Amino acid sequence: MAKTTPLEFLRQVRNETNKVTWPTRRETLITALMVFVFVIIMAIFFSVADTLMHAAVGFILTLGR
Repeated sequence: MAKTTPLEFLRQVRNETNKVTWPTRRETLITALMVFVFVIIMAIFFSVADTLMHAAVGFILTLGR
């Protein structure tokens, strides 16, 4: 593989970053909102699942008394 100079490397990086399709502000806001909504839904789900498992384990442990 041929070695490139630091200046040539920086030129290549600049050319590649010009090819990137950056998201619009609206796309970024919608995506961030979707992430926050999903996090809230998952937090509720895991909270309910934890509560149910806690109750089930507590019930099972009281059966042995």
